[in-house]
Amino acid sequence: MEFLEVIIFMLPCYVANAAPVLLGGGARLDMGITLKDKRALLGKTKSIKGFLGGIAAGILAAGALSVLWPTLLFGNPQILFFAGVMLSIGALVGDAVGSFIKRRFGIGAGKQCSILDQTDFVVGGLVFAYPFAYGIYTLPNLIFIIVVSYLLHIGTNVLANRAGLKKVPW
Repeated sequence: MEFLEVIIFMLPCYVANAAPVLLGGGARLDMGITLKDKRALLGKTKSIKGFLGGIAAGILAAGALSVLWPTLLFGNPQILFFAGVMLSIGALVGDAVGSFIKRRFGIGAGKQCSILDQTDFVVGGLVFAYPFAYGIYTLPNLIFIIVVSYLLHIGTNVLANRAGLKKVPW
């Protein structure tokens, strides 16, 4: 298995994570709920439109991958599609969990939390996709995915910030 295939497999996760920048806004995902610590559940930067739009964009990417490269990793386009769906859902759930953790530690919405900001979505995606893609879960592949995802996340966020799509470069 080539590392390039592993990264291409991760595309639905990356698309799902990036899409809320373009598709988000509007009503908050946490509906303004504040916990006993007087902090928001997730924060103002997580929206329902962004969450659902990100999942939908990731699912579209999964569909495209399963049609354009049906033999990628598993040789089964249906498994590839379902793994991509789970990568997409997991990416947005992982991102929300990361926001929840940041709020509990008093890190405000939109404030930087190195490593967590760059990996929460990947870990979420990998956890959700495991039942469909456990064959790629080798230590070298996981290290490669985390390192490449970390670097891609930093680079794309800097570009999105410079393009005026994001207020902060993380």
